[in-house]
Amino acid sequence: MKTSRSLKRIVCLFLGAVLALGCLSACGSGGGSKTLKVFLYMNDHEQEVYTAMIDKFKEEHKDEIDDIDFQITTQDQYNTTLTGMMTANDLPDVFYVGPAAVKSYVDNGYVADLTPLLQEAGISTDDLPQNTLNFYKYDGTSIGSGELYALPKDASTFAYAYNKDVFDKAGVPYPDPEKPYTYEEFVDVCQKLTMDTDQDGEIDQWGASFADLYMFQQYVYSNGAGFLDETNRTVTIDTPEFKEALEKYFDLTFKYGVTPTYEQDVALGPYQRWIAGQTGFYAAGTWDVASFMDPNTFPYNWDLCYYPTLSTGVSYTWNGTVGFCISATSEKKDIALELINYLSTDPEGQKQLSGMDGSSSVQVPNLQSLQDDFKAAVADGTVTYPSNVDVIFNYINGSDVAVGRMQESDYTPNNEWISMFWEGMTAYRSGSYASIDDFVNDLKPKMQESLDKAWETADAGTNAG
Repeated sequence: MKTSRSLKRIVCLFLGAVLALGCLSACGSGGGSKTLKVFLYMNDHEQEVYTAMIDKFKEEHKDEIDDIDFQITTQDQYNTTLTGMMTANDLPDVFYVGPAAVKSYVDNGYVADLTPLLQEAGISTDDLPQNTLNFYKYDGTSIGSGELYALPKDASTFAYAYNKDVFDKAGVPYPDPEKPYTYEEFVDVCQKLTMDTDQDGEIDQWGASFADLYMFQQYVYSNGAGFLDETNRTVTIDTPEFKEALEKYFDLTFKYGVTPTYEQDVALGPYQRWIAGQTGFYAAGTWDVASFMDPNTFPYNWDLCYYPTLSTGVSYTWNGTVGFCISATSEKKDIALELINYLSTDPEGQKQLSGMDGSSSVQVPNLQSLQDDFKAAVADGTVTYPSNVDVIFNYINGSDVAVGRMQESDYTPNNEWISMFWEGMTAYRSGSYASIDDFVNDLKPKMQESLDKAWETADAGTNAG
C-alpha cells in the first residue's frame, strides 16, 4: 500500500509539473517569455524621459507582460550592435529603423509590416506628418508608397542657435526671428562677434563654429545645389552652384576668419567651443534643445534663428527622422505595437515627450494637432524651450523663408559615398587641396564609383527578389 501511494504521488507531481510547464509556455506568447525587448539609442536627456514612459507603460500593462528589457546605447554604437543582433538572429521586439535602411530591412525580412496590425488595432496615423510617414512606406520597389513598416519617433530638424550673452557683450542686435540673414549680413555679424576677449593678442571668441557633417548642407541647398541629381544616382558636386557654396562656406574660415581654423578645432571641437560660450552661432537639433536648456550643460542665454541664405534667398536645413519598427520574428507584436503607438502617435505620450505635461521636453510633438498647443505651452512657460520655436516648425513644415529637406543619403543604399566627401572636407581644411577645383575633381569620381557600386548591389538584390 505504501508503494502504491508513493507511485500515485510521483505521478501527480509529474502531471503537475507538465501542466505548469504547459501554462508557462502558453502564457509566454509562444516563446516562453513575457518580457518585451526594446533596443534604442538616445542621449541622456532623452533617456530620462523615455525610461519614465517605459516604466509607466509596463505598469499599465502588467497583466500582459512581466517586464520590458529596455536597452539603450549611443548612436555611434547602435548600428554595430544591431548588426550583431541580426547576424545572431536575435533581434529585439522593438528597435529603430532610419529611412535609408527601410528597404534593406524589409527585403531581408527583419521588420514586420505594420499596416494590418494598425488596422486590426484601430490605430490611425492621419495626424502624423505624412511627408515623414512616407519614409517608412515601401512597395517592394521604392520608398514612399505601399505598406508601412515603422512609426516615426519624431520629425526632427537641425535649426540654428545663437548665444545671447555673446551678442550682448558685443553690443550686436539679436537675429530677426522671422527673417534670416543674407550671407553678407551673416559675415558682418560674425566679424563683430569675433574678438580677443582677454586681450592676450589671440582670438578666443568666434562668430560661428562649424561641424561640417551637420552644417555644410545648409549652404549647398540655399544656393540651389545638391550632392546628387534627381535620380539620386549621379554625384553633382561639380556644378557651379555647389562649388560656389563650398567657396562661401570655407571663406568664413580662410577669408574672414570668423570661425576657428582646422588646428584650433582639433584642439577644441566646434561643439565644445559652443558649450564653453566661445562662439556666437552653432547648430541645434531638436534633440539638442533639452541639453542646451539645462544650465548645467549650457549656462548661457540662447535662442533659435535661421541659417543664412545664399542665392535662393531661402534658408535651408536638413530634416531627419528615425522610426520605431517591430521585428518580423517577434512573438509579441500586439503589445509591441501598443508600445510604439504610445511613443509615436498617442496624444498623452506626445505631451510627455514634448514637455507639455510639465516634464522635460526632448522633442516637438509628432501630432500636427498638438503643434499650436505646444507653442502656447512654450509661450506661457509650461514647456522650457527657446522662445523662437517657430523656427523649428517652419523648417519642419516649410514656409516662405525656411525649408527643411532630407539629406540625399537618406535615399541611397548606403552612406559610403558621402562619407568620402566629409573626409575630403577635413582634408581641405588641413591644407591637403590647393583649390576647390582640385578638391572637387579628386572627390567626384571616387564618390561616383562608390555610389554606382551601392546601387548595383541594391538593384541586383531587388531583381533577385
